[in-house]
Amino acid sequence: MENTHFNVSMWFEIYVQDMDRAQRFYEEVLQIKMTPMSDPTDESMKMVGFPSPNSMEKMFPGSSGSLVQMHGVPSGGNSTIVYFGCEDCSVEEARVENAGGKIFKPKMSIGEYGFMSLVTDTEGNMIGLHSMK
Repeated sequence: MENTHFNVSMWFEIYVQDMDRAQRFYEEVLQIKMTPMSDPTDESMKMVGFPSPNSMEKMFPGSSGSLVQMHGVPSGGNSTIVYFGCEDCSVEEARVENAGGKIFKPKMSIGEYGFMSLVTDTEGNMIGLHSMK
């Protein structure tokens, strides 16, 4: 049976090498506050979470996720792109270089689906910014 009342994407992780640097990048570009999620007794992995869907449900219903720093798991070079919802992706795009990232593909139309930008974070991960205007 098909359920069309939920978002099938429920969690994402963006792997990083420098947690403090990566957290500063996402907080500055997206203008959000991230929170620690790690088990303080496990030094092999650090996690810092993005705001949960419950705290942003009216703006962006869907999934949440975290930055992860784990021994033996490098950042960058993956083939999955996480898209962050924005009111106007050019606003967040304008913050990318000042936050230490790079613009890969500036805001462009994707027709009836709105607009998108592709940017690279401080860890070499490519992410997308999406908006309807």
